[in-house]
Amino acid sequence: MRYDLAGKTLLITGAARGIGAQLARAAVARGARVAVVGLEGELLRQLCADLDAHWYECDVTDQAALDAAMTSTVDRFGGIDVVVANAGIANLGTVAVGPVDALVRTVEVNLCGAIRTVSAALPHVTAARGHVLIVSSAAAFTAMPGMAAYCASKAGVEQFANVLRLEARQHGVTVGTAHPIWIDTDLVRDIRDDLASFRTALRRLPWPLSTVVPVEQCVGALLRGIERRKRKVYVPRSLAVVQALRPVVLSGLSDALITRFGGDSMVTQMEDEVRRLGRSFGRTSVEG
Repeated sequence: MRYDLAGKTLLITGAARGIGAQLARAAVARGARVAVVGLEGELLRQLCADLDAHWYECDVTDQAALDAAMTSTVDRFGGIDVVVANAGIANLGTVAVGPVDALVRTVEVNLCGAIRTVSAALPHVTAARGHVLIVSSAAAFTAMPGMAAYCASKAGVEQFANVLRLEARQHGVTVGTAHPIWIDTDLVRDIRDDLASFRTALRRLPWPLSTVVPVEQCVGALLRGIERRKRKVYVPRSLAVVQALRPVVLSGLSDALITRFGGDSMVTQMEDEVRRLGRSFGRTSVEG
């Protein structure tokens, strides 16, 4: 049975731009009430002025601030039916060029931030017998140089959701993870602009791992996933095949593919590029 979003309250983190902002627009168009959470208060304010939505500025690694965001949303709308843990960042460069604080920050935002978000929202979602959607990634079951912390955090997010699904189902709560490939957002554009090595790798990767998906297409898939309370959402759907081949991929196929498509030289080039950049995140990243 379709989970009708009309009249439901969705809380979305990382909603100032990209997937989160577009999801907010699309959910309002479905008749949902929307609360958006993120670090860029001015962008959130502008978004909500257009949508008559609710916004709260906070860092997803700050539990007290997240708890306050939930309280503020419940005060405005009376409850929370769906939480979408979408906030995410991606550091630039390999483990060797670090710095380690950038690697750790990526895990803190992507994994710990999702855990904190869901934990803060769960009592309200449980009361509504609602749905939890955590935005993971194709990186949860693939590997690429320069993405160690990102891949680790997205794999962790998936497993967190898998266990939460078992724990929450007795209360009528459903839990899904979304696994997008490269989405045409500021995050991906920043990496593409900063690193020629990434542009080369993207051209060389086999289909569907080389696909760049418009954000509107991604958001359409996420909305359908929420409305059907799906366990997994793949963007594009062909990624389900890659997921099914996970035991093969993790047994060495991904290493062979990366080597075949110039992985060793790409690592050296990427490290040189990141050293020259002198920063660990993309230009538009707010690191939270």
